[in-house]
Amino acid sequence: MPATEKKSSMGVLQLREGEKKFQLDRYPPSEQLRPFVKHYWVITWNLENEPPYFQDVVPNPCVNLVMEDNKSGIYGVASRMYTQKIEGKGRVFGVKFQPGGFYPYIQSPLSKFTDQASSLESVFGMASTAYMKQIAAHPDTTDRIALTEALLLQHLPPVDLTASLVNQIIARIQEDRELTTVEQLCGEFRLNKRKLQRLFSQYVGISPKWVIKLYRLQNAAEAMDNSSPTDLLKLALELGYYDQSHFSKDFKSIIGKTPEEYARP
Repeated sequence: MPATEKKSSMGVLQLREGEKKFQLDRYPPSEQLRPFVKHYWVITWNLENEPPYFQDVVPNPCVNLVMEDNKSGIYGVASRMYTQKIEGKGRVFGVKFQPGGFYPYIQSPLSKFTDQASSLESVFGMASTAYMKQIAAHPDTTDRIALTEALLLQHLPPVDLTASLVNQIIARIQEDRELTTVEQLCGEFRLNKRKLQRLFSQYVGISPKWVIKLYRLQNAAEAMDNSSPTDLLKLALELGYYDQSHFSKDFKSIIGKTPEEYARP
């Protein structure tokens, strides 16, 4: 199964630099699972006899199932940038669910899982025990995807039209840089603001305002990664900021650096 073309860093900051240290591949799900699964991903690295590498990630509003030695689990949406330490030699296999795609599996508000990790057993029951043993015995990516699809299809929930709506809303946020406020979202999708906030609490785990902010700053970081030097004032205006100082403040609140510091070689 070929990996999907990596058109976007999807929040992995300075990905081109990072891929000197690790390899990241993404694979599409089967047609039946597309309403629920965004893609499968695999990270491999060999840093033996090298210092550890620290990779910064601006989160997507997605739940991830992660299979890693001694650290397997289901990870709720992260509300802030986090740093992943990569050292030694290893491989991690994961499932990135659609933004609204995990709720149908658990039928419990995703806000309870924000910044939290859960066991596979808590969602998939006894079937997860056999699944984890099979994953450990089959390092090949194609085999792991097949095993994972079997698990997810075994527990396949019915079609959830609200989850589909949430995915449409988040896709719109991601694609339209001029969409910068919750009010715009409400108008475009004809939803009451309070109802929209409840939907995001239930299906996503973070507020629509926070999702807008994450994607704007993810876009900003990716633009700076792909362009040097960067006209920061022009970038701020393109992202819907009225002035550079507001952009700088938001950027630092998520990334931990000012745009000027981030863009510095």
